[in-house]
Amino acid sequence: MEIAVNTKNFEGEVIKSDIPVLVDFWATWCGPCRMLAPTVSAIAEKYAGKVKVCKCDIDENIPLAEKFGIEVIPTLILFKGGKESARKIGLISQAEIESIL
Repeated sequence: MEIAVNTKNFEGEVIKSDIPVLVDFWATWCGPCRMLAPTVSAIAEKYAGKVKVCKCDIDENIPLAEKFGIEVIPTLILFKGGKESARKIGLISQAEIESIL
């Protein structure tokens, strides 16, 4: 299950997480984002309890998009210990996402 993150809960859900967190920065109007959504859901299900999967709508959370330099969506960022450890940009495969987990 993916967790919706925003400016209010980002620190608690992502930065302070005890397990790695994959954040999908996306927007409702973005076709590639919608195409990637089932893959992100599959990752959330497959890695439940090992990796937390979050979704951040950039239109509703502009400060977060700016803070992490999101210029292209979809952008997936893996956080470990509260720090960015990997980033993938664009419509990518499940194998490409799993390669950074």
